This record gives sequence, C-alpha cells and structure tokens, in this order.
Amino acid sequence: MVRGMVLRRSGDGFLRCSDGRTRWGRFGAAGVIFVIQDDGGPEVMLQLRSKMAHEGGTWSCPGGAIDRGETPFEAALRESAEEVGSPPEPWRHIADHVFAPAIDWSYTTAVVEVGERFGASLNFETTDVRWVPVPAVDHLQLHPGFATSWPSVRKIVEQIELAAE
Repeated sequence: MVRGMVLRRSGDGFLRCSDGRTRWGRFGAAGVIFVIQDDGGPEVMLQLRSKMAHEGGTWSCPGGAIDRGETPFEAALRESAEEVGSPPEPWRHIADHVFAPAIDWSYTTAVVEVGERFGASLNFETTDVRWVPVPAVDHLQLHPGFATSWPSVRKIVEQIELAAE
C-alpha cells in the first residue's frame, strides 16, 4: 500500500471481451481445483466466495487474474496461495481445462492432486473452504463460470480416481 492507495497487480482489472461480456483478468484468469483421494471417492477443495468478491456467495475453486508474463498455472498457484494457502508437498499437477468463451480471454482450471487436506480463508475473497465429495459439487450454488467448466473438470478428476485403482 502506498499512501492509502492499494497497489494492483498487472492482470487486475475487468476486460470487455470480444463476445461483448465483461470478465475479470486483463490477461485471462486461472484457478486450481485441488483433489484428494478418499476412501469414499475423490474430494475437491472449494471456496465460498465472500459477498465482497465478484459473484459472492457462490462456490468455486480459488483463482484470479493472470499477470503479464505469468503462465496460467503459475497464476493459479499464486492466487490459491493468497486465498486458501499453498498445497503441502508432495502434490501433482494432473491436467488443465481451458474455458475460452472469447478470442481474447480464457480461464484455465488446473487440476492438482494432493496427499492431505489443507486450506483456510486467508483474505477477504474467501468466506469458507471445504473438501467436498465430487457428486456433492453438483448440489452447491456454483460460481457461473465454474459451473460451466465443472463437467469437464469433473471428468479429469474422475480419471485420476480410475488411474489410482
């Protein structure tokens, strides 16, 4: 903070996209869905977005704007560390799902498998953090963008489960 002014990151800001919609992230955005294998099946970490955040009151994966020069995966890990904490070692990057509704904007969801549960609300953007069984995700009030990507992300998560058997 400089004399009462919040310093912003290079990717912060809304972009009027080629499809006419306005989205967060001047260079796109990215997030992480953390997955843990549980005896009852895989669980994913979700954050409840605070009322002060865009689309507050909905469940999503931690994430945010990509900065200039950052890869989507770097941005996803940075944003998740800011919002819910860093994953404990060892972890494994499984795959990415890219939602690209416009030619000049996309949201990349990285799927990362972890060996233990972690996470807490670390800033104003997150009200709650929960590990949710995969089938239960469909019954939550999801952030609209995450809801669009969830069916494809879910397939990636379920493939991890098959590979583990």
